[in-house]
Amino acid sequence: MIDLRDVRSVTEFQRHVKEYIRRLKKKKGPLVLTVNGRAELVVQNVEGYQAMLERLERIETVDAIKQGIDEFAQGKGLPARQALEKLRPKHGVSR
Repeated sequence: MIDLRDVRSVTEFQRHVKEYIRRLKKKKGPLVLTVNGRAELVVQNVEGYQAMLERLERIETVDAIKQGIDEFAQGKGLPARQALEKLRPKHGVSR
């Protein structure tokens, strides 16, 4: 979650970049940067960003699994054996 108290101008960030880098490494959360008073950029340390990407990937995977289960329940899917037999020739996979 973005802390709305952590909103700074790009100019201020540029003037104190080393200090902000230390803060970002310690906090691991994002910092919103403004241009002409409007939020334009989000800066985040690599560890926090990587953790966010991993959480997003898990959420997307769970969502895709749920969608597949729902489609199968609606009769839109094939049993695994039939699907594999159909995919083998298409992708050149032998038994």
